[in-house]
Amino acid sequence: MISRTTSQMMAASAQRNLQLNKARLSSTQDQASSLKKMERPSDNPTGTANSLQVRASQRAAEQYGRNIDNGNGWLTTIDTAMSNVTNILNKARDLAIQGGSGAISTAGREAIALEIEGLGKDLLNQANTKYLGRSVFAGNSDAGAAFTGTPPTFTGASGSTVERRIAEGQSIRVDADGAVVFGNGDNSVFALMGQIAADLRAGLNTGPRVADIDVHLDNVIANHTSIGARHSRLLRAQDMNTEHVSLLETQRAEIEDVDLAEMLLELNVQDMNYQAALGVTAKVLPPTLMDFLR
Repeated sequence: MISRTTSQMMAASAQRNLQLNKARLSSTQDQASSLKKMERPSDNPTGTANSLQVRASQRAAEQYGRNIDNGNGWLTTIDTAMSNVTNILNKARDLAIQGGSGAISTAGREAIALEIEGLGKDLLNQANTKYLGRSVFAGNSDAGAAFTGTPPTFTGASGSTVERRIAEGQSIRVDADGAVVFGNGDNSVFALMGQIAADLRAGLNTGPRVADIDVHLDNVIANHTSIGARHSRLLRAQDMNTEHVSLLETQRAEIEDVDLAEMLLELNVQDMNYQAALGVTAKVLPPTLMDFLR
């Protein structure tokens, strides 16, 4: 049996072709407007899955970046405090040497004792340094200050640490143990300042106290060096995280975003195809009675 192509069949076929070309043109126009390859997950299920995976990695990298920034704030604050403590102890050392001279009058020794006590208060202020309301020398304790009382006693969580996760499977400590840095009880640097002031008022030679100050000074410098090493590691992690964030954004763009130049070219091609389909359809379909009634 030989089938016959009727005018209705030709019109239906032409209509389908026109609708197909129009749909392609519309889809291209939508992509050109949004600059996105996928408007809906059904447009590209595999691409959608890859996009979700990359975006999850981006969120993780952004969180690591925030952790690094927070850790950088902690370590920078500690670094400044430790530098101040070093300067204070050096000043106290000079005063202890000066107080060891027998040529100083009673009034002079009292003046030095008052200055030593002032340095002790300065040390206490540094020991209670805070970052965003948290004491940087109190560990993970929620105590308002690392050292309180007279004489100052460590009230933080000794042996505990404050850590920040800077990458997958990598964490770094961002605090310092106040009991280790400043000592505690009779062995603390605060107690030493009090002992030096008492020696001065009692007319005793404070020269031997210089060795005690040196012990604390060496301890502070050693801990400061450790803080510096951790800070350097954190800054390296920051650089790596920045590069990783940039790489993930490139991956996301390759999956989701369209190339503007290519899209403009594709838009012109689809528009020409649609216009060509309109022209061909107009010539292929035979004239009808309506054409003569115009």
